[in-house]
Amino acid sequence: MKLVAITSCPNGIAHTYMAAEKLNKAAEAKGIDITVETQGSIGVENELTEEAIASADGVVIAADKTVDKTRFAGKPVLEVASADAIRRADELLEQFENGEVEVYGEKSGKQQAQETINEEKQKKKRKQNPIYRHLMNGVSYMIPFVVVGGLLIAISLSLGGESTPDGLQIPEDSFWSSINQLGGAAFQFMVPILAGFIAMSIADRPGLAPGMVGGYVAANGSFYGSDAGAGFIGGIIAGFIAGYIARWIKNVKVPEMIQPIMPILIIPIAASLAVGLIFIFILGSPIAGIMEGLSSWLEGMQGSSRILLGIILGAMITFDMGGPVNKVAFLFGAALITEGQPEIMGAIAAAICTPPLGMGLASLINKRRYAKDEQEAGKAAVAMGLVGITEGAIPFAAADPLRVIPSIMVGGMSAGAIAMMGGVADNVPHGGPVVAVFGAIDNVLMFFLAIIVGTIITAILANVLKKSKVVEEA
Repeated sequence: MKLVAITSCPNGIAHTYMAAEKLNKAAEAKGIDITVETQGSIGVENELTEEAIASADGVVIAADKTVDKTRFAGKPVLEVASADAIRRADELLEQFENGEVEVYGEKSGKQQAQETINEEKQKKKRKQNPIYRHLMNGVSYMIPFVVVGGLLIAISLSLGGESTPDGLQIPEDSFWSSINQLGGAAFQFMVPILAGFIAMSIADRPGLAPGMVGGYVAANGSFYGSDAGAGFIGGIIAGFIAGYIARWIKNVKVPEMIQPIMPILIIPIAASLAVGLIFIFILGSPIAGIMEGLSSWLEGMQGSSRILLGIILGAMITFDMGGPVNKVAFLFGAALITEGQPEIMGAIAAAICTPPLGMGLASLINKRRYAKDEQEAGKAAVAMGLVGITEGAIPFAAADPLRVIPSIMVGGMSAGAIAMMGGVADNVPHGGPVVAVFGAIDNVLMFFLAIIVGTIITAILANVLKKSKVVEEA
């Protein structure tokens, strides 16, 4: 006789593995071939294959939480608590020997159809490139933080913002300042969440803490002597580093007495230290050097062609959407306002809103190329773009960087060039159509023309480059 089993308990530590051990020993004593999948805090181990399930004569589920049984349709399935497998494993196996276990899978036609659909989706998911799958896991959890943060900041700026000599600002004692702070808090979670859930997709729950720690370090340049952090690109790198380190440690064979503390102590500490130190001592310094070099390069461009400078600034401001390259260009433009060169900020203000506006437009005019989450993110991106929040395009760029980033860069470069040609000047360090509402823009007509052209180019190019197949929900 061949059996397969799943063991799991709420904490995923002791009972999960004790139940597996008892089932293995009882099966060995009875001459039964058994394969046990454990779903503990360290993640799924010894995962049951389709071949093992197909050849099994029955299934034991010794779990204290819900376990998906759809893959066991047509097999005798015995569900018990993990404690039952620990105390009376022999009795459980005897029920299979005596033919006392009922077959699972008597379903209605509707249930059968739904399970078939789910199975096909799982097969497609398994065929996906693992890098893409891990990336999409992080993006799906990041999107709500981008949407919440962006919309709260957008609301606060549009309803409570005031044009001052120092830029578009919200009075500190106002109600809208509190709303703006809430939005900023949501944005601060964005990169750590992205990195954390990329790492979790790779290494299961043990990867979550190291991924979030690595994402936080990547987003805060103070750890490695940079005024600007590594942005969402750094978060992606941190997530993959943390995930693969955690998975490697997870696969190390350790004595049974140490196994329970691996997922809650050893893996999180070791992987967090590794990814944090890698960013602080290896990746951080080169990033800081690149940022300083870019700043010097921009300063040297002041006497060159203004149109070329507009193209370069448009490319930089859209490349990483709020990341270090974006910040270097933005700070450069803001500094030149006080030196009587608001045209530099004018090009930046036009380009900075085209990524969210363009990707929002792209997702609205061709929904078949975007997942449902991306369609919802597209609506929020439009609102963010109107008030110059370029981060609204991050969910799209993180999900498909090779197609989206070139699209938004070309759109931003077009907007920056048109703004420079049209003599657009922005007298406050902020961007997007909202600054025109407060009278901070000179040559408003060309400003809006630059934004419209950049937005349309971004949307068209993104949809041309995107795959034509429908993106299905996993």
